[in-house]
Amino acid sequence: MKKLLLVLLGFAFALSMNAQTADKKWNLGLHGGAIQYNGDLGNDFYKTDQAFYGFGGLSLTRLVGNRLDISLLMTKGETGYMGEDSHFRQQLTTGTINFRLNLIGADYFVRPYIFAGGGIMMFSNLIEGEDNVENFDFAAPSFGAGLNLRLGKAVTLNLQETFMYSTSDGKDDFVKNSNDFFLHHSVGLTFNFGKKSDADADGIADRLDKCPETPAGVTVDETGCPIDADKDGVADYLDKCDNTPAGIQVDQLGCPLDEDKDGVPDYKDKCLKTNQGIKVDANGCAIDADNDGVTDQLDKCPNTPASIQVDQSGCPLDEDKDGVADYLDKCPQTPVKASVDESGCTLDTDKDGIPDYLDKCPTIAGIKENQGCPELTKEVKTLFQKALQGIKFDTGKSTIKPVSFPILDAVVKVMVENPTYKLIIGGHTDNVGAEGMNMTLSKNRAEAVSVYLIGKGISPERISATGYGLTQPVDDNSTAAGRTRNRRVELSVEFIEKVTVPVKK
Repeated sequence: MKKLLLVLLGFAFALSMNAQTADKKWNLGLHGGAIQYNGDLGNDFYKTDQAFYGFGGLSLTRLVGNRLDISLLMTKGETGYMGEDSHFRQQLTTGTINFRLNLIGADYFVRPYIFAGGGIMMFSNLIEGEDNVENFDFAAPSFGAGLNLRLGKAVTLNLQETFMYSTSDGKDDFVKNSNDFFLHHSVGLTFNFGKKSDADADGIADRLDKCPETPAGVTVDETGCPIDADKDGVADYLDKCDNTPAGIQVDQLGCPLDEDKDGVPDYKDKCLKTNQGIKVDANGCAIDADNDGVTDQLDKCPNTPASIQVDQSGCPLDEDKDGVADYLDKCPQTPVKASVDESGCTLDTDKDGIPDYLDKCPTIAGIKENQGCPELTKEVKTLFQKALQGIKFDTGKSTIKPVSFPILDAVVKVMVENPTYKLIIGGHTDNVGAEGMNMTLSKNRAEAVSVYLIGKGISPERISATGYGLTQPVDDNSTAAGRTRNRRVELSVEFIEKVTVPVKK
């Protein structure tokens, strides 16, 4: 018996290692103590002047709920009464099943309980000379109370009082007046074992696990929930921003909110409504490198000097629209479309005092009275006046009469001496004949003069010939004198712009 108890004690101790009460739902107990009898012979409970009868026992308990257990208790010992006139001494073996109600939860250090149940009682006479007859009886009921004191994760000291009431009389020297009571005073050690329930295998029992569906391999806290080191509500294994400061609102990835998607979280963003795609600084505000008040994304002049007033596009103001910013413009009121130099003042290329935008000959020095073009000499004006009637043609033809050659040769000389001249030749007729015929005749006569001058070495590019027919009379065609004046060749001059061609070195 002693060897068996030692083996059971070692087995129970091994099962208790790394176990936890209420997680390990099975409990194995080793018990011992004293049995008292109360029956026909007058013995009673809680008396110390009677003989001591000991017992040993085993219990196997299953945790059904936080407060309810079911327990199988088996004991073997002696019971009896030694009086002056009567006595008995019997071996008592019991086996009972009890339902135990724990008065407090399973995790407390001190845990009182009450129980009730029933079972079998076997009696065997131990007095020499008397018949050794084994008798069976029922313990109905079996009840009592106890106290569990937790010594470790799975080891408990058990104190228990068990009352057993036999269903028949005859154990106490066959005096048959009333049934008998037996009281077991016991002390023992119990050991919890079994496999705790942990559905998600995170090391936290299901009964304590507040997050029972944690994915495999995720580190959890003592409540079975995934670790959330920065306390932002997103578990570390899902958190892509695991060092978010306390109290900062985050998105589903655990990163601080960034509503305008500029890369600066809202809690740092001083410009929360920045348009998407705009480059921003560390404060979440659109970058304005030249500090002109217009963000670089919209700034068409991103390098404006400091303190320069700019328009909505970020460029320096240019009120006269001459292409020179006001802060550089020395002539800020230049008329619209006037060509200006780098200082914003109107150009005067030929330095004749007439700005280019008013100068019809901007590269040739001229006079104001002639809109910036040179004035023709008196001799040239006289020559052109002579040409009006001095250039003669055969009647109805474009053939130049020889009498006209001296005037044309004089025109050639003028053109040679004045390389900036471009000669404009206009042919005119009177109203004699059809209008179409006169238009053709006037054109042919102007071209005939042009051919003559080209033949004398004048470049075709410096001559323009046009016929006007009878459309531009200078006198009354109703008189012979008037018609004579209307038949004419008009010569005028345009000036060729000077072009400076850089010399290649």
